[in-house]
Amino acid sequence: MKPENTTPTEPQLTVMFDGACPLCRREVGVYRDLKPLKPITWMDVSDEQTALDPCGGRNRSDYLARFHVRRADGSMLSGAAAFVALWLTLPGWRWLGRFGSLPGMTPVLEVFYTGFLRIRPAMQRGVRLFDTTHLPADMLADLRSDHAGETGAVWIYYGILCTSPNRKVRAFAKRHLAIEKTHLQEMRSLLPPLKRSLLLPAWRLAGFLTGALPSLFGATAVFATIEAVESFVEQHYQLQINKLAGRDEFVTLRMTLIDFKADESDHRHEAQAELANPPGRFTKYWCAVVEKGSHIAVKLAHKL
Repeated sequence: MKPENTTPTEPQLTVMFDGACPLCRREVGVYRDLKPLKPITWMDVSDEQTALDPCGGRNRSDYLARFHVRRADGSMLSGAAAFVALWLTLPGWRWLGRFGSLPGMTPVLEVFYTGFLRIRPAMQRGVRLFDTTHLPADMLADLRSDHAGETGAVWIYYGILCTSPNRKVRAFAKRHLAIEKTHLQEMRSLLPPLKRSLLLPAWRLAGFLTGALPSLFGATAVFATIEAVESFVEQHYQLQINKLAGRDEFVTLRMTLIDFKADESDHRHEAQAELANPPGRFTKYWCAVVEKGSHIAVKLAHKL
């Protein structure tokens, strides 16, 4: 992967930062909004695709452990010295760079930086509870509803497995439960805890009942229910995929949602294939209620 924001002009500095660290990501975001005296290349060393061969021969873990910059002449700086070199190029920060350049000041700043590194893991854990700088600001409500939906999906299959004696239904539920658990884990890694729905206990209960109740009436009701749920979920994910079209900074998130949608589509098709008999009037009514309930749940999760 090529470094970000490269220009034909030789950059004065190449900044190696940990894009997976919410603290580093926020700080670098402030710097990148400024207009430096000379071009700066920003390199996210947390990205496994970022080539580090020309970066001084250090391991990726070295760059993740400390802040580094490479100057135009190829020399490498780390820690406080790297910050001083960067500050000297940035408007509004040059005074701090000049201060750090005074005789004896860089070692003093290094002491403070080393102290910060000791408490950084605890600070990262705290920030990750609410940090959303890696997500599109206009889609936080959508992603909260996704997390709530995947929570409900897991509990749908728990409900089926708790009540259905049908071997085919149980095998179906076990396969799909494993996939939905993977989806939920990915959503947990994306959306910080303090940004998730406040109604998660309700979504677990609703999901359990959505799976358990039709199981009491046989396989046809179960498969019809899954088809109705997945039809709604497919549309829900497609709307978000459309929102992210052309937004290169969120291409990974878009691909994740595309993969989720493909899995849900497979679930729907498998449920359709298992419907040996057409659903009766009561089952059709139940599926309509499930679909309407899904719309209401998404609206609630957007707000709470």
